[in-house]
Amino acid sequence: MFAGVFRFTFDESVPIEEAEMTLHLAIFAAEGLFGKPRVAMEFHYDIQPFDNFIDVHGETEVGVAVAQVFGGLLLREFGESAFRITNLPSYDSFSHEVAA
Repeated sequence: MFAGVFRFTFDESVPIEEAEMTLHLAIFAAEGLFGKPRVAMEFHYDIQPFDNFIDVHGETEVGVAVAQVFGGLLLREFGESAFRITNLPSYDSFSHEVAA
């Protein structure tokens, strides 16, 4: 299973607020599959409104399911040319320097 971040980048025709509302629909669908508590514990996302992208964390089965549903909903709502999906390494896998 992919253990990283799905970056959904939108063109200027897609209001980031509408994309985030669509993500909330995908989260709601995942709650039907996994239950609200599990989704609350295992799923998170980051939104960058000025750069017009949403990062969906896919390190868990819940995250992958949300990303799949989100992608499907975006296709129906905005069309294939309105966004792209990039797979990125998990934020947790980036090296961090610690000062002693």
